[in-house]
Amino acid sequence: MSNPAVKPETEATESTHTGKRANGIAARNKILDAAALIAAERGYEGTSISLVSKRSGLPASSIYWHFKNKDDLIGAVIERSFGEWLAAIAQQKPPVRKSVRAFVEFQAYQATRSLQDAPDFLRLGLMLALEHRPEDPTARQTFLRVRTQAFRNVVNNLSEALPNLDQHSLETVASFVVSLADGFFISSQVADTTQNLLQRQDLFAAAVLGVINEVKKKAAKNQ
Repeated sequence: MSNPAVKPETEATESTHTGKRANGIAARNKILDAAALIAAERGYEGTSISLVSKRSGLPASSIYWHFKNKDDLIGAVIERSFGEWLAAIAQQKPPVRKSVRAFVEFQAYQATRSLQDAPDFLRLGLMLALEHRPEDPTARQTFLRVRTQAFRNVVNNLSEALPNLDQHSLETVASFVVSLADGFFISSQVADTTQNLLQRQDLFAAAVLGVINEVKKKAAKNQ
């Protein structure tokens, strides 16, 4: 038979544990926020645990409690940003009209909107992807993994709008979409034209539609 006198102590212990978990999550997010800002300003090489500690206001020991090292931290920044990007994309409703043009125009809007928001995973990831080191950083591996997932998402979306295209053709179009998005993003960062990206979604859509038409013609010739 349970002792009622023990219950308040148990509830207090559970409340303490819940509070500690909440504080741990808040501290982790604070560290990730600081690391994302510093990495955006200084890049991967210019980011350090000491700078993250100073920006976040948390001791280095707290950072090392959550992350093994800087590489692990930057990888977590990329992964969190990618998750937020996916969630934002999922909230955008696809067109009711199922034509290929409507689908492509919607995809162009999604791409340019996400580029305008300048997700950390793309900015940091592209910098890391261009580096070639004897030891591949964990952060770079994380980016390549989430980039592959994004590519598969594009292929799956294309397969719904273009059910008659074979897998190779779908992947060809998806590869162009991802490459075009990379180019738009890099251009916006170099020329500081981020605010105009949404105005260029028509060009994005036109380019993708042109590639789709070419891929269809080649697929028809090979039949």
